[in-house]
Amino acid sequence: MTAGHSPTVRRRRLASELRRLREAAGLTCEDVAGHLECSAAKVSRIETGRTGVNPRDVRDMLQLYGVEGDRQDALVELSRMARQKGWWHNYSDVLTGAFAGMEAEAASIRCYQAQLVPGLLQTEDYARSVFRAVRPKADTDDVERRVAARRARQSILVRDQPPKLWMVIDEAVLHRKVGGDEVMREQLDYLVEMTAQPNIELQVLPFGVGAHAAADGPFVILGFPDPIDPTVVYLDTLTSGLYLEKPEEIRWYSTVFDHVRAAALGTEESVALIASRAKELT
Repeated sequence: MTAGHSPTVRRRRLASELRRLREAAGLTCEDVAGHLECSAAKVSRIETGRTGVNPRDVRDMLQLYGVEGDRQDALVELSRMARQKGWWHNYSDVLTGAFAGMEAEAASIRCYQAQLVPGLLQTEDYARSVFRAVRPKADTDDVERRVAARRARQSILVRDQPPKLWMVIDEAVLHRKVGGDEVMREQLDYLVEMTAQPNIELQVLPFGVGAHAAADGPFVILGFPDPIDPTVVYLDTLTSGLYLEKPEEIRWYSTVFDHVRAAALGTEESVALIASRAKELT
């Protein structure tokens, strides 16, 4: 996987710009739908990034909005680029492409996890054990596809200009024996190894903290290098994922993350605790 722009982020950027230009032109979704000879619902889906849009429709929309010349050409080209398929398309049967696309583009990833090692830092055997537990009816091929997809996601950590990864995990993660002693020991040793990378910060939130700001559950905050691509909060659920983009939601989760990292052990203490727990499993 390369470090280039992801189609998912391009679509999001295009959608935001098309919505802004329509509103600046004083037009409604119904006005645009009449011009394109489609439904207002389709225009709404385009403007929220839930569906793609072909370059011809983009050009027609921009002409309606009075956008011409280089600006029009740039946005039409962006629509072409947004239609390209990312590496995650090959794993569309087992992977949420929208999240993988944004994660691949992120310049910073902040994460709190209460139950399991975050996916970006899971070993293959640990990930395999997780998938077998949460999908007890899945066959071996399905599990291995999911492990391969997770491994592909992790390649962002070793690319040129990797994202800044800052993760806080609950101490419970260190004690939940996923896959048994050997798998767990290997996983904890791997966490210690990965913290040596300059772009990775890992902290442990100890049991002694008690109730804390993130007690409602895990979350991921994705930040992007271009200021026109706003930060996104991702909440994972049993059947899908929830994306939060409103400024007040971003501020809330950023504040929560600041609180948990302040309550957590420092990075050196955290690494020492992880290493100590790994030794207990020998």
